[in-house]
Amino acid sequence: MLGEEMNSFIKVWLAVFTSLCYCHAMGKMVPKGPKRLIFLLPIVCLFLYLPLNLYSPHLGGLTAFFIAWLGNFKLLLFAFDKGPLNTRISLPLFMALACLPIKIQQDPIKENPSSKSQGKSKEGTVNYVIKGLLLAIILWSYNFIEYIHPNIIKLLYALHIYFFLEIFLAIGAAMVRSFYGVELEPQFNEPFLSTSLQDFWGKRWNLMVASIMRPTVYEPTLRFSSVVIGRKWAPVPSVLSTFVVSGVMHELVFYYLRRVSPTGEVSWFFIFHGICLTLEIGLKKALSGKCGLPGIVTGPLTVGFVLGTGVWLFIPQFTRSKLDVRAFEEYAEIGALLKSYCEKVLNHIFYHL
Repeated sequence: MLGEEMNSFIKVWLAVFTSLCYCHAMGKMVPKGPKRLIFLLPIVCLFLYLPLNLYSPHLGGLTAFFIAWLGNFKLLLFAFDKGPLNTRISLPLFMALACLPIKIQQDPIKENPSSKSQGKSKEGTVNYVIKGLLLAIILWSYNFIEYIHPNIIKLLYALHIYFFLEIFLAIGAAMVRSFYGVELEPQFNEPFLSTSLQDFWGKRWNLMVASIMRPTVYEPTLRFSSVVIGRKWAPVPSVLSTFVVSGVMHELVFYYLRRVSPTGEVSWFFIFHGICLTLEIGLKKALSGKCGLPGIVTGPLTVGFVLGTGVWLFIPQFTRSKLDVRAFEEYAEIGALLKSYCEKVLNHIFYHL
């Protein structure tokens, strides 16, 4: 099963790389605007189709997130010569930026770069080691899943998703950074330290999604709303539309994973957060900094609210259609392959002693 899935995974990504070669070459020949968009639309449709060839919760889910969502949004921006993609960069870097959730840092700090980067590297390494150990503990705890309360299991799933995403994306970013020698923006910024919903969604959680949603959804809606209802209230529909689109794209990713009709709960999770974030922004403007709770109070409230609503609306999608069971089966199959490989290596070593 895993072998067949890996063959499909390789074919899918060969199609992705070939398509991006076409996009890079076409971008040099076709001027920006509607004409370039017409030439890119077949690739956008192809990127929506390719994840349907994968059934693995991990390989299929990440591929859907990388190309059907972020990759397509980047290509739509590229059609109008906006966003991270342009034909002035090399083809390999163009491909990496297009199909990975990474963004080149625009204004890297130049003062004492060696000492600062070494300090950041050491802190980051320790940080990821700790999170890797916590992820390992969570995976080990699944051995006793029948003895754990269902709500605690959902909480473990939420932490599992966060640790897995941050570690996996950081590994990918580190490879790109070392290969191309570019400084990349962080993908997460310790979301458990958030002091408000605005802080969580705008500055800490999955920053690559926020950086793509801003020019594709938020800013166009803001410009349109400013004309219709005025600049003062324009951010309201802009924030809500951004969360609605995010909800729709998450529903699409879950469709790739589950292959069943969406329930709408994921969309409501993001719509609900969009409404709450809008209210929070309005309240802050009304108070104008005159009155506010300290971060030591708003921090736990924010994290608790995100986790609570996530366990209520978002995490149950992983237990439906037995997505979690399929993921555990993948872990078991990978573990068996690694065990078999290690035994072969040890037998080979002992044979030659």
